[in-house]
Amino acid sequence: MGINAWPEHERPRERLVREGARALSDPELLAIFLRVGVRGKSAVTLGQDMLHHFGSLQGLLAADVGAFSAVHGLGVAKYAQLQAVLELSRRAGAEQFARMSLCTPDAVRQYLRSTFNGQPHESFIVMFLDVKHRLIDTSEMFKGTLTHTSVYPREVVKAAMRRNAAGVMLAHNHPSGEASPSDADLRLTSALVQALALVDVRVVDHFIVAGSQIHSFAENGQL
Repeated sequence: MGINAWPEHERPRERLVREGARALSDPELLAIFLRVGVRGKSAVTLGQDMLHHFGSLQGLLAADVGAFSAVHGLGVAKYAQLQAVLELSRRAGAEQFARMSLCTPDAVRQYLRSTFNGQPHESFIVMFLDVKHRLIDTSEMFKGTLTHTSVYPREVVKAAMRRNAAGVMLAHNHPSGEASPSDADLRLTSALVQALALVDVRVVDHFIVAGSQIHSFAENGQL
């Protein structure tokens, strides 16, 4: 049963056009993405089953191709479509962030949530700033597994010098969902602060992103 089988006034697609995407529930939004359900299940019911199977919307978005395709009614094609939507969202967020003349805390948090949304592996990004804290460039410098990323301070220093940056903001994600910094995170931050200070580059902040939670080292006196 697809979306077209619903009474017109109840169809998620028509409701979205009439009321806006925010008026729809997660299963209804997934129904529009799916377009059709499977035998005995509408697209909305299949969307509900997906959320139940993966535990949450975040769990669904973070699923790898194997786990995603194992669900009846999904597959590699749907996985590719979903990843394309997520990447377009990330790039749109990056464009918006890049146009901002000043990196405000709220703008940074919004950008980071978009950047790390649904990402199953740990990665480390650096935002390079000029003397007025305007964004010069953003780079994902290191990628890791679910639990660990190897970050090399000398590479961050070299990247900052190439861009003639006066400051940087650092960020990495915790796919585990725990935003508190580990001892290793604290040691790494200290090492980066010291290394970048040698070339007169200030570490403005370091953020840990865990779903909707974002931990700021600067706000917690950890820089």
